[in-house]
Amino acid sequence: MMEVAKENVRQEAHLLIFPASVQGHINAMLPLADALSFVGSLRVSFLNTDHNHRLLSFFSLSQYSGFSLRPNLRFLSIPDGLSDDKPRLAYQLTELLHSFRTHSMDSFRTLLLSGGNKDSDDWLPVTCIIVDGLMSYFMDEAQALGIPALAFRTISASSLWIYLQIPQMIEAGELPFPADADLDEHIKSVLAMEGFLRRRDLPNMCRKAAKADDKELQLFTNFAASGMRSKGLIVNTSDSLEAPILSQIESLFPTTYAVGPLHALVESITSSSISASLLAEDRSALNWLDAQPFRSVVYVSFGSLARLTQEEFLEFWHGLVNSGHRFLWVVRPDLVAEGTALVEMAGLEERVRLVAWAPQQEVLRHRAVGCFITHSGWNSTLESAAAGVPMVCWPWAWDQLVNSRLVGEVWKVGLDMKDVCKREMVESMVREAMEGEKAEELRRRATEMAVEIGRSVGEGGDARLNSERLLRDILSLSLCAAL
Repeated sequence: MMEVAKENVRQEAHLLIFPASVQGHINAMLPLADALSFVGSLRVSFLNTDHNHRLLSFFSLSQYSGFSLRPNLRFLSIPDGLSDDKPRLAYQLTELLHSFRTHSMDSFRTLLLSGGNKDSDDWLPVTCIIVDGLMSYFMDEAQALGIPALAFRTISASSLWIYLQIPQMIEAGELPFPADADLDEHIKSVLAMEGFLRRRDLPNMCRKAAKADDKELQLFTNFAASGMRSKGLIVNTSDSLEAPILSQIESLFPTTYAVGPLHALVESITSSSISASLLAEDRSALNWLDAQPFRSVVYVSFGSLARLTQEEFLEFWHGLVNSGHRFLWVVRPDLVAEGTALVEMAGLEERVRLVAWAPQQEVLRHRAVGCFITHSGWNSTLESAAAGVPMVCWPWAWDQLVNSRLVGEVWKVGLDMKDVCKREMVESMVREAMEGEKAEELRRRATEMAVEIGRSVGEGGDARLNSERLLRDILSLSLCAAL
């Protein structure tokens, strides 16, 4: 358990944690709120949009009995500026953030100064804030009010480092590159990644950029650099996962806290897990897994964000069916961008299960799961790594492209299938991850990585020590803010 000397504890310390308004960012930052509030020396408010707060309360928090035992953790919300009937589509994140910035700043400012109190509350105003790195304008507003702010990045350290190095790649002439360029050519100007980073592993906006002043390139460069204006940078990773990259980031952000994987840290500290789903989890998936043999099931999920074309969906379907292996596939209602996800299930009922959403951490820890076909979102990557499950990676966008390279080339706990969506390749990759010597080697390395992660988040591990340092610094910053 985290420990802080009694003389340093001030009950007046009130931390506000504020994620961007999409599933993956909430899922990454809520465990941090849980871990910090568990100690007892810090009051933590977790801030959401009104819309997401209602969904989270309905689908997740009501199922998590541990929250009733956390008197120092509470949930607040502010409007996002959108009408109730307006879809909040995660792949339109830029539009959501713009609306949030335009319509929510006054509510945010009022909440900071009041502490979000009702008449009967005894919580004092906010003394420190941790804000999603995509919302630096809220961080700037807090600091303008004299409230110290820390930036949280939900992406991998490797992805963040690439965003930070976009100006260097441009200066070196490696960005932009022609549309017909060899995507397997290595990038040489990104320190600590020269040996494995290729053009095809860069975030997709790097491929699309036709000129150095491309707006999307500049946007993500600014997102990455905005953390320099904060009191510290928090990343959901650890030395066991990305030590060389963390060393590079610390050269720009001396006050960096690598505290991940946060879901594993919470389990180590509190002996409980946490769900932060904005979708209804179909727990019957676990009952189905209970009836399957050991390591016999391929788990398939492309997260809350990725969308497939009808053709891509069918290529995955036929590849999975042709592999002959059992599979559990999360097919969200909006997974197929245009068309429907209708398939012929006749004769497949015994070895195939489709669900709209699943309790992923529990699925990945289940004895029946043999590998994970994933979009390589950072949360999913961390959850699979911590569970010791090999991955077959089909990244969709953004940071996912470098995450899949980490899995396949650096950690060697999975296979990287980016840029290919053919049933023959899907079948081949599934067989390679589930059968024979290659599968045994992937499982061995995945198990070793899970053990390393366990050490990292356990007593005396680097992630645990960094989380304790983070708590001490939050209390110190809060004390200074209160003076």
